[in-house]
Amino acid sequence: MWKWTCLVSYLLLSTTVSPLGRQQPLHPKRPFITFTGDQAEGNFNHLVVDERTGHIYLGAVNRIYKLSSDLKVLVTHQTGPDEDNPKCYPPRIVQTCNEPLTPTNNINKMLLIDYKENRLIACGSLYQGICKLLRLDDLFKLGEPFHKKEHYLSGVNESGSVFGVIVSYSNMDDKLFIATAVDGKPEYFPTISSRKLTKNSEADGMFAYVFHDEFVASMIKIPSDTFTIIPDFDIYYIYGFSSGNFVYFLTLQPEMISPPGSTTKEQVYTSKLVRLCKEDTAFNSYVEVPIGCEKNGVEYRLLQAAYLSKAGAILARSLGVGPEDDILFTVFSKGQKRKMKSLDESALCIFVLKKINDRIKDRLQSCYRGEGTLDLAWLKVKDIPCSSAKGSLGEGRAILVRDSIIRGFVDFQYFQ
Repeated sequence: MWKWTCLVSYLLLSTTVSPLGRQQPLHPKRPFITFTGDQAEGNFNHLVVDERTGHIYLGAVNRIYKLSSDLKVLVTHQTGPDEDNPKCYPPRIVQTCNEPLTPTNNINKMLLIDYKENRLIACGSLYQGICKLLRLDDLFKLGEPFHKKEHYLSGVNESGSVFGVIVSYSNMDDKLFIATAVDGKPEYFPTISSRKLTKNSEADGMFAYVFHDEFVASMIKIPSDTFTIIPDFDIYYIYGFSSGNFVYFLTLQPEMISPPGSTTKEQVYTSKLVRLCKEDTAFNSYVEVPIGCEKNGVEYRLLQAAYLSKAGAILARSLGVGPEDDILFTVFSKGQKRKMKSLDESALCIFVLKKINDRIKDRLQSCYRGEGTLDLAWLKVKDIPCSSAKGSLGEGRAILVRDSIIRGFVDFQYFQ
């Protein structure tokens, strides 16, 4: 699968665009170019492309690769294996662990390019999920914070368990929003948080919470009571991005529902879009909405992949939006019973981000009018009625919605 991913990246980087905007086809006799890593190290996990140079960075098991745009290896950086045990917390690099240590692979869980500081953020599965900061040019290790509890992002070993979004500023340190599965350890790991991304890769405050006092912090933790209702509860983050004043994550979560005509509840999975204000240090603006689509009476509810882009001229006209409007491309599979990918029947669905935001605002307005109930069962454990509030949500008014979570199947557009 990843061999083909590298090939597609190469093709995208190699195509040319004529003055009329038409893609020129590649020469039909041009050979396919592929890259194969060390088979002993296992699969590739993540890929990012430097939009300035075309260089490709691959996060693999025990390796980070830097490739040229024609898939030639330029540099490699070894990240594992090392002596570890997933039951060690804090990891043995902070204090002695009584569990037996064994050679353990380091699975790459997140790979981000920090363009402002010309570095790569590579987070792995060793030691409860610590990150390295590597220089883009030669993958030289600039820093590896691991002395504080906030340096450990997640104990989950799955490659798709962590997602990060960088928010950049011109006159201050950047922020790194981290969303992660917690694998039954909510007391150790927040499911979503914002961290300091300092200019100095070895600074003591690297990855510290943007705000943290005795009562409030730039994070959300899953309450332990949630696990009494859904023992294997977790939030799986599929994609993340920033747009305008917000940071967004697309998630897959389990919930308990009562089927029609049944007195018992069953567990299903629901795809939800999570939104936060970039400048909200206390996470009061957290809001989530179920998201999915339907075609010919068939519901597609299990999110598989997503990507934010702009609409081309033809698509923009068909959607009634401008060519610079943000468009969210998503792939959903049929059903809700299983979390694992099931692509027997799937759909490509297009969402206009502005319309999603409009729906969120409308639902918040109705909740402030006392209509319906708050819906965030995993955080509140029970439904709470919306309460009336004076005033309305205007463009200049802060949206404080941690206690005003909404439910509503987001409108969709289906694209063939």
